[in-house]
Amino acid sequence: MNPDSPSAWLSLRGIHKRFGPTHALKGVDLDLVPGEVLALIGENGAGKSTLVKTLTGVHQPDEGRIELGGQPVRFARAQDAQAAGIVAVHQETVMFEELSAAENIFIGRQPLRRLGPLSFIDWARMNTEAQTVLDQVGAGFAATTPVKQLSLAQRHLIEIARALSQKARVVILDEPTAALSQAEIRDFYGLVRGLKAQGVAVLFITHKFDEIFAVADRYVVLRDGASVGHGRIAEAHEGELVKLMAGREIEKIYPHIPRRAGDVVLEVSGLSHPTEFDDLSFSLRAGEILGFYGLVGAGRSEAMLALMGLNPQARGQIRVAGKALNVREPADAIAAGLAYVPEERQRQGGILDFSVRHNITLAGLAGPVTNAASLARGPWLSRARESALAESMIARLRIKTESQDTPLSGLSGGNQQKVVIAKWLGLNPRIVILDEPTKGIDVGAKQAVYQLIAEMVAQGLAVILVSSELPEVMHLAHRTVVMRRGRMVATYEQGQADAETIVAAASGIESEALHQHVLEMAA
Repeated sequence: MNPDSPSAWLSLRGIHKRFGPTHALKGVDLDLVPGEVLALIGENGAGKSTLVKTLTGVHQPDEGRIELGGQPVRFARAQDAQAAGIVAVHQETVMFEELSAAENIFIGRQPLRRLGPLSFIDWARMNTEAQTVLDQVGAGFAATTPVKQLSLAQRHLIEIARALSQKARVVILDEPTAALSQAEIRDFYGLVRGLKAQGVAVLFITHKFDEIFAVADRYVVLRDGASVGHGRIAEAHEGELVKLMAGREIEKIYPHIPRRAGDVVLEVSGLSHPTEFDDLSFSLRAGEILGFYGLVGAGRSEAMLALMGLNPQARGQIRVAGKALNVREPADAIAAGLAYVPEERQRQGGILDFSVRHNITLAGLAGPVTNAASLARGPWLSRARESALAESMIARLRIKTESQDTPLSGLSGGNQQKVVIAKWLGLNPRIVILDEPTKGIDVGAKQAVYQLIAEMVAQGLAVILVSSELPEVMHLAHRTVVMRRGRMVATYEQGQADAETIVAAASGIESEALHQHVLEMAA
């Protein structure tokens, strides 16, 4: 692919993949070199997931070839790719929560010991070997720890430890930092460098350009299933990569959203929880965006869950449009006009195996909760009404899907997020809570979500925006609440505080000390 690149261990040459009329990959070339990180860049729908599935044996190419050490090879199934030393670590970790870290690392390939004609799991050996690879990635917890007790960042470490235990020669990291704190991301950078030092070839997929420039050596850009650019990161610029990725220059990602502040629609007083947050008080007007910013563990998402009746230990006063609201369960919040788009869209926001239509209409099955037209005709679900609602939301949100019947899993991440939002907008809510609405989606899809938020505000909806992306909060929110350790520590009007001031409030570090800390990190 690049005559100047070192000898590749794994190469793709002219890979094509079709799914019916969809030409997902169009002659893609790619080289993975031992001890290097290759960044795979592209918008949602560019073909990244199909490429990863081809590398890992889930899909077989229609044309082209895969080479290992210069020799053609065919992966008929995922196990063949694993046997060749190719392991993927995905954004959404799937584990057996009741089992230990060691059991998850060695699931399906536990070391055995024989006792006559019988075989038993060699628990001592498994735990010892698991602890070795966990220590190798700096996990800091015992191999016998149940996964349900571990954070998302720690679960990612288990995934990488599993790869190392399989003597992986290629590790594919698919959006691995999407839910990590800044401190965890810095630790993750060290882990990637450690993989490089061991001679592992790393394929790094992320939408965050700061991460690409921090850890990658080379890049390949996909657009509409084709390779449109490649080179060395040291010679690249962010603007150039964005233009290659999107096929257009994105001069202004964030739209200007005028404040259309109307009546107060939400008043929260003394919202508290025994362990997660304390004494939160704020108000929200129609036509306004209220941002919530804080580091991981600040209690932002937990507070939003309480507003929706999903955090039963929470206590406090909530008023919607001047009326007291006793939220005992989510149905109470929904009936009052609240809608919640959760952070984990694939696990909490939508049902991947359901069609786009069924996901969009799911929240309305209980009947006319607010002003939404009933989907029922008598005691029966009306297919015509369900289809009409789905069609109107697909058009309104410009959801890219072949049909209403396409499974949600068949859509790109950005379009999945639109479907989850459409599910709630179909109920005509007063207040929309968006928790990390652009997590794991590319810059083009982010623009579409931002434009959707602008349209919500223009229609008089009140929006709560919870985000760990500071530029997102600073550009979109009319007011920003900063949380630290479960408490509100500051509230800023748009343009009142710079990034350093907001981060200082969120971290508890004085602004001057924070500036010195940033300089030390850069050094």
